[in-house]
Amino acid sequence: MTDAEWPDEIRLSPDKTHLTLVFSGSNPLTLEAEYLRVESPSAEVQGHSPDEKKTIAGKRSVRMIGLEPVGNYAVRIRFDDGHDTGLFTWAYLKKLGIERETIWQTYLDRLAAAGLSR
Repeated sequence: MTDAEWPDEIRLSPDKTHLTLVFSGSNPLTLEAEYLRVESPSAEVQGHSPDEKKTIAGKRSVRMIGLEPVGNYAVRIRFDDGHDTGLFTWAYLKKLGIERETIWQTYLDRLAAAGLSR
């Protein structure tokens, strides 16, 4: 998949807690707002190298308040905590959906190691 491939469908749940994407030939991917917020591709979360990645805590109740397309390759997700700097490429969103279990468990492990909570 290239970043230029749009999903066939993008749906924000009425309560703004889940984003569902349907890519051609794939099952729907449903991603929680909390998961998207703590794995934002922004420099604020990811840093400028893998060693700089931040563990973001306390986002269990975060909601998405807006989706803005960015060219043909990404979407900016605005969260109700004010975060809006991450550009989620279609490829990154698909990766988050496909690898959700592993990525989420790694996040939970980082939280526990730092003595933080969701």
